[in-house]
Amino acid sequence: MKIIGHIETNFNTKFGLPRQSGIVEEITGKIVFEKEYAVKEAFRGLEEFSHIWLLWQFSEAVREDWSPTVRPPLLGGNKRMGVFATRSPFRPNSIGLSAVRLLRIKYEKEGPVLYVAGADLKNGTPIYDIKPYLAYADSHPDAIGGFTENLEERKVSVEFPQELLGKIPKEKQKELIGALSCDPRPSYIDDENRVFGFSFSDYEIKFRVKENILTVISVE
Repeated sequence: MKIIGHIETNFNTKFGLPRQSGIVEEITGKIVFEKEYAVKEAFRGLEEFSHIWLLWQFSEAVREDWSPTVRPPLLGGNKRMGVFATRSPFRPNSIGLSAVRLLRIKYEKEGPVLYVAGADLKNGTPIYDIKPYLAYADSHPDAIGGFTENLEERKVSVEFPQELLGKIPKEKQKELIGALSCDPRPSYIDDENRVFGFSFSDYEIKFRVKENILTVISVE
């Protein structure tokens, strides 16, 4: 497997990112390619598609061993399911798959650069491949979601004091608020006094959650 490029996002850790791609459309990314693959002809026709598939490496979960069962966060981390019935990063092969919106292709000095939205990848994630999303083949509205069918992604209201929000550049505020609204906490933790935090761009964001309201308490 050859790494063809890397994605640049405002999220420096996995914590803080939505658990699936496309949930927060405001989260954007920039894919920069290795010199060998930064060839304009390789992207001919891609601009005609609205969405693309990214195949990428769970770069922080690469390991020699594997487990046939994992604990999905959606089930509170208390129930084991087969690894192939989940999207856990802890797999025999550390490969991730995300469908993202292709905003534009910009041909810069170093070669083609893709700008995407709805990304769920941390900054620096290696990209293995890119394929166009085909609605007639890839979209299945009647699909059954297995054990996730009756589970909803946890959502919270976000209270972001203006004096703290003002520290974040305006063009990044909606992206951060969108990520916070997905409640980054592990689903099995519900301690209203606990302070959580994650790195966003050049900032460290800290927050608490009480009665389904997430309150940002510091931006450093």
